[in-house]
Amino acid sequence: MSVENLKAYIESGVLELYVLGDLSPEEALQVEEIAAQHPEVKAEIAAIEQAIEQYAVQNAVEPSVDVEIRLFEKLGLNEVEDNIQPEPIYTEEPKIIRLDESDGKVRNLRYALVACVALLIISTAALFITYNKLTDAHDQIASLNLDKQKFAGVVSKLEFENQGLNNMAAMADSKEWTTINMEGQPFSPTAKMKVYWNKKDKSVLINYVAMDLPKTDKEHEYQLWAMVNGKPVSLGVFGKSDSTSNEALVKMPAIQEAQAFAVTIEPMGGSINPTMDKLSVMGGV
Repeated sequence: MSVENLKAYIESGVLELYVLGDLSPEEALQVEEIAAQHPEVKAEIAAIEQAIEQYAVQNAVEPSVDVEIRLFEKLGLNEVEDNIQPEPIYTEEPKIIRLDESDGKVRNLRYALVACVALLIISTAALFITYNKLTDAHDQIASLNLDKQKFAGVVSKLEFENQGLNNMAAMADSKEWTTINMEGQPFSPTAKMKVYWNKKDKSVLINYVAMDLPKTDKEHEYQLWAMVNGKPVSLGVFGKSDSTSNEALVKMPAIQEAQAFAVTIEPMGGSINPTMDKLSVMGGV
């Protein structure tokens, strides 16, 4: 155990609980094993025990007569006095002799009561301190988990974009792929998107990394069209939620020939014909 961990362990409040006997047998055994390995822990336990003993002695309270009587009744000490018979002396008043042992028991009982009160106060304080430390530790763990999730999200986004850029670079060097840069239309002038069309197998890919389309609501999504001899042919629907860290490029249905590609915003599931007033981007081959 490092110096920092040892210090944190001593300040955690577990040693106070050990001295007060509030730990389970397994937890108490663990404390004893650590104390055997680390003199600092053993010395701290001895210091706690001495502090409790001194506190009990210094704060001893003299109980009232009424408290004594009731304690005697609970402990059965009054029976001892009742059994003491007066000596058969012929005097005007009988003489009752108290046993010295009774005074000793009362004195010990007083110390025991004070010690119990002291232990209760210290135990409550130790539990309060431990609870506060556990609460702080829980908050720190929650904060670390949140930071971890944010960091993981940033890493995932960077990996996604890096994969998309690598794929774009590889496709740009290939003679089989044609890149179609689609520009924004009057419905969304700042929108943009890239489509890749393979001249050999006629496959079509859309690039989520280089995509900037207007936002859609829950009832609408994007639909990709190919213009074939002046007529729009649907190549399926897609949405921003389709993008994942493993698919920066998403494959759409193949098209044998096309003079242009376009994207419109359509109701969920797509439309038979494009909604031209929601034409977002378009680009020629």
